[in-house]
Amino acid sequence: MNQNAIITGGSRGIGRALALKLGELGYNVVINYRSDSSKALSDELAREIEEKYHVQTLVVKADVSSFEQCRHLVEEAVKRFGDKVDVLVNNAGITNNCNFIDIKPEAYEKVIATNLMSFLHMSHLVLPYMVNHSDKDHQCCIVNTSSVGGMTGVINQADYCAAKSGVIGLSRALALEFAKRGIRVNVIAPGMIMTDMLRGVNQDELHALAATIPEGYIGDVEDIAGALEYILKASYLTGQVISPNGGFVLQ
Repeated sequence: MNQNAIITGGSRGIGRALALKLGELGYNVVINYRSDSSKALSDELAREIEEKYHVQTLVVKADVSSFEQCRHLVEEAVKRFGDKVDVLVNNAGITNNCNFIDIKPEAYEKVIATNLMSFLHMSHLVLPYMVNHSDKDHQCCIVNTSSVGGMTGVINQADYCAAKSGVIGLSRALALEFAKRGIRVNVIAPGMIMTDMLRGVNQDELHALAATIPEGYIGDVEDIAGALEYILKASYLTGQVISPNGGFVLQ
């Protein structure tokens, strides 16, 4: 179908599952990563997507907290796949997990830059490649990853929660602004999901975490990938927050 998608922070965890889902749905996938340690993972993921789903991929290193590096990422995507971007998944994120008295300004500025400003940068740069190719019959989509932390407070995560809450506000505003131009903007706000970070927690702590969730277990990255598939196919859905969280937070 010759459709193209860009995902930031796509090398591991939730981002990896989302990138695989994009390939499964038939998109050529541009996979962004930040650190050199993630290059091998990104290259391996790209090969897996190409072999499984027979689409094309591109791996691009960029620290999306920087506008200029976001520009580089988008330019590389357009150079490879042309001036049509059908889907943008803003997924890159970091966390400090530090109380707000002790945290250094440069640390929370980095979280805001990565978890919120990158979403503005990437949307600002990609939208021109969407508006000329989208209409009611061919919608383009921006899907932004937030968190239940953006819907409720989390101790020692003030900067993270501020950024993730900002993502929701940004998404709703863009959804309204671009609805008549055939561009849908929605949010996935995951709850507790089994990623490398949680796998490093001892089993007693893990069981204690699971006990706080009404459904009684921690979600899987496939739950988030399923939400992405639903959003991309749900043509009447825009400006909404989909939160796979097992009932942990009720909207």
